[in-house]
Amino acid sequence: MNVGIACYASVGGSGVVAAELARCLAARGHRTHVISTDPPFRLRESDGGVRFHRVETPGYPLFREPQYLLALANRLVQVARAYRLDIIHAHYAIPHAAAAYLARQILAGGSADARTVPRTITTLHGTDVTILGSDPSYRETVAFCIDQSDAVTAVSASLRADTKRAMPVERDITVIPNFVDLDDYRRRTDPSLRARFAPSGERVVIHISNLRPVKQVDAVVRLFARIRERVAARLLIVGEGPELGRAEQLIGELGLHPHVELVGEAQDVVGLLSVSDLFVLPSLQESFGLSALEAAACGVPVVASNVGGLPEVVTDGVTGYLHPPGHTSEMAESAIQILSNPELHARMAADGVRLAAERFSADRVVPQYEELYERTLSAH
Repeated sequence: MNVGIACYASVGGSGVVAAELARCLAARGHRTHVISTDPPFRLRESDGGVRFHRVETPGYPLFREPQYLLALANRLVQVARAYRLDIIHAHYAIPHAAAAYLARQILAGGSADARTVPRTITTLHGTDVTILGSDPSYRETVAFCIDQSDAVTAVSASLRADTKRAMPVERDITVIPNFVDLDDYRRRTDPSLRARFAPSGERVVIHISNLRPVKQVDAVVRLFARIRERVAARLLIVGEGPELGRAEQLIGELGLHPHVELVGEAQDVVGLLSVSDLFVLPSLQESFGLSALEAAACGVPVVASNVGGLPEVVTDGVTGYLHPPGHTSEMAESAIQILSNPELHARMAADGVRLAAERFSADRVVPQYEELYERTLSAH
């Protein structure tokens, strides 16, 4: 099967999942093509069977801003014709599903056989619904692009419900969760890396995100300050984003600089998770919580907000603890309990690895996409 995957290249769950899906599909014998402005964050040059196609967005004096939607649609047409794509899989409704719809209209207009026009699948990841879909300026367009897709998936049951609640969508939405490749996401022993971040044997707390306001990085810092009152610990903040400066300021105000490491964007996420003892994610909203799943797969218990799709990823009291967003003191108590009780920590770590394998492994989830592709193709 020839599959074209349109996605954002920026650091974030949708780009990560799109790149991993392309890689896994290629490993299963499909020919996959990733179409984006740049290679997605996790798409490696060594990923055999995956071909990258760059979207160039030229400037034009008449337009106030670059016309990415038009450039993407044009590139999708080119790739679909050159490689006879069976499927265009758009990650995010806007602009990728909109571009896929436009590309399909162009291809249909120039083809005497509708069967040669690729089918379109749209995967909803979150902000295309919770932000764009809830904005009156975009709602009708987002809903239209979703309904014009041949099939639609959401990464969690929570997001599916949010979509139906926020927009007049008629199309059925299939829940296919995000996933991890357990050949990559497993705990590794690296004493030298552990010694670098915890030279005196401290417990290591980690937060990984794109540091947007919704991630509540200030809450991460305040939560860690409470942990430090009772547990010798260090904090790793992994990622870049608009809240980094605010986090740095708060770290200084609370006198935490000696105990916090700002790692920046990191390719070796597994290595960092493997030296960590606890993952914290006090977000205001998470449509899935891919970083929490990656942590669990690497044997790291999770303390997170009880919002969105996180209860589908983190089993409260089993693989970690969930609390309402903003309840920093309760989160800190749960964190201290995990870090101070070796038996509890070991049990939650083992259960996280087990549940990741049972529910969210690539071997379980990628075939669900393959089955959806096959159903969609056979229905036309």
